[in-house]
Amino acid sequence: MSIRPQTYQERRRRLMASLPENTVAVFRTGSLCTRNNDCDYEFRPDSSFFYLCGFGEPDALLFIQADGHATLGVLPKDPERELWDGFRHGVEGAKATFGVDEAFELTEVDERALTLLDGVENVALLMHDKGLREQLWQWRDQLYRQKRQGKLPPDNFLDATDTLHEMRLIKDEEEIAIMEAAAQISVKAHEQAMRSVRPGQKEYQLEAELNYVFMQQGARHLAYNNIVATGANACVLHYISNDATIADGDLILIDAGCELGCYASDITRTFPANGKFSEPQAALYQLVLDAQYASIEKMRVGEPYEAFHNAAIETLTAGLVRLGLLQGDVAELIENKAYREFYMHNTGHWLGLDVHDCGRYKENSQSRTLQPGMVLTVEPGLYVAADNERVDPKWRGIGIRIEDDILIREDGPYVLTHGLAKEIDDIEALMSQHN
Repeated sequence: MSIRPQTYQERRRRLMASLPENTVAVFRTGSLCTRNNDCDYEFRPDSSFFYLCGFGEPDALLFIQADGHATLGVLPKDPERELWDGFRHGVEGAKATFGVDEAFELTEVDERALTLLDGVENVALLMHDKGLREQLWQWRDQLYRQKRQGKLPPDNFLDATDTLHEMRLIKDEEEIAIMEAAAQISVKAHEQAMRSVRPGQKEYQLEAELNYVFMQQGARHLAYNNIVATGANACVLHYISNDATIADGDLILIDAGCELGCYASDITRTFPANGKFSEPQAALYQLVLDAQYASIEKMRVGEPYEAFHNAAIETLTAGLVRLGLLQGDVAELIENKAYREFYMHNTGHWLGLDVHDCGRYKENSQSRTLQPGMVLTVEPGLYVAADNERVDPKWRGIGIRIEDDILIREDGPYVLTHGLAKEIDDIEALMSQHN
């Protein structure tokens, strides 16, 4: 499952149409990063570069001219290096596979760059890319030194970040298909974890079940570091040690999603290690689930982004008062943010090529409205610290989060992570199907 070359071509044309005339845009894919000694981390291309051409090899450079004409600089074919490091597309392969108009070997990059930038008024790039920014300044200086020979260096550097990020925010049908496929692989992985968990296991043994399903189903990479948190570890929002022993009576919070074709999925489920929720666990769990349902109801075209977060806060705060973890008037508690003792994060984020995907959350200082094609997570939670002596001991050390991936559509929110149990009865029924 992949994006068609014609789609990349159209994206490049749309980008350039939104930039000033006489502009060349330049992007790079990134370089290998050393893990230790002579071993590198596995390479993953820059998301915005990948969005514009789909090319996944390191050190590549993409030049896009005002009419959308694309020139890709790539590592050359090299049988000896390919013997050690693996296949390279090379110039001909890059042109044939990825729909660029021209390609060249990176050994020629200075010559090609000076030709492409000569006479251009503006150069657009992602300004956070310091390495590319410095390289562009060097090419500009070379052209400046040759002004007497008729060369015309660029006048301005423009930041294309916001324009490109806003493009990426609205997903097309091909992207949505890949994201739903990734979401459904992650659904299977979470189901496997629920079926296979046993008290006495290590968290990382349960994590292995997730990773097996991801890869067995065709998703070679994780979208982010897996969180497998048992008991009070679930109250650590970004817990990734995953090395504790799972105890009978613990709740287990798993936040894990695969990446497919560079597109992320993101799911969290919380379930009992022994297959049965205790009464306090069930009470807090149902409250979080009610908050998620209230949030999803607000994830509709034309609603402000903040509406679904506010719905979660209102539901959680009222429930915390009902259960006795908070005392006072619900409206006042919300105004004073008293809920943050137990719920301290936002209820969602954009999702796409990055798990925390790009795009503004506000426009003109106001929460932006939801539009068709946006994909975002919805993930309310409650976290009662084990050392919180202010609450009844039965609540302490319980951490719960429930997260799904939502596509905004004209006819209402569509859950890409559909089919994964989250009702208490459904979770307990699934967990009874022990492997």
